[in-house]
Amino acid sequence: MTRPKGQAAIAVAVLVAVTGCTAEQTGGASGPAKGGGAALAAADSLTVKGRAPKTGYSRERFGTAWADTDSNSCDTRDDILKRDLKQVRFTGGRCKVSYGLLDPDPYSGKDITYRRGRSQVDIDHIVALSDAWQKGAKYWDPSKRIALANDPLNLLAVDAGTNRGKGDGDAATWLPPDKSYRCAYVAAQVAVKKKYGLWVTAAERTAMKKVLAGCPDQKLPTGGNPTKAPQRFRAR
Repeated sequence: MTRPKGQAAIAVAVLVAVTGCTAEQTGGASGPAKGGGAALAAADSLTVKGRAPKTGYSRERFGTAWADTDSNSCDTRDDILKRDLKQVRFTGGRCKVSYGLLDPDPYSGKDITYRRGRSQVDIDHIVALSDAWQKGAKYWDPSKRIALANDPLNLLAVDAGTNRGKGDGDAATWLPPDKSYRCAYVAAQVAVKKKYGLWVTAAERTAMKKVLAGCPDQKLPTGGNPTKAPQRFRAR
């Protein structure tokens, strides 16, 4: 890994081209590993449909936030903080992260300090849950929605302010300000949508392909959790 703890979910080997895209990505045990297929080809294979209404969406449809679906006794948020931050410190054991460095933040390129209780770090759903709801998740069994919300493949520690500017945007409406991360980011969105069978809009696929055309060798992330959460978890 290029960064021992940072951005293990998306990119490891980084080669910045004129387009500002990463050339390859791999991952650790809790995040995606290098896949055999190119991200560009995978983007081209995604089903294209119109965006469905947001009617009925709520965060609760994806279960309790940060459920321990991998049964490691730590909640998902802390799992991602442990994976993506450097110089991690804990409180009360080895789960609750009290301090760490996001060095750098993949979305803005800035160095961010995480302190529990007054954090400037968010855990972003790379494919926003609202976006997923409007592109297939509305029709899923609740266990699949819970799995998506807690899948390390779809999660990344990022700068809170930048993330909140993203909202529930897809690739057609929002990309990371740091252009050097855009290929890895879009490849991750493609991987999540392919894994879970989510569709894309025509504008979204066009935007994905435009980014990935600048890095045609970009690998597709793999790994993460199963697409069905354990039966003990519930969602509305």
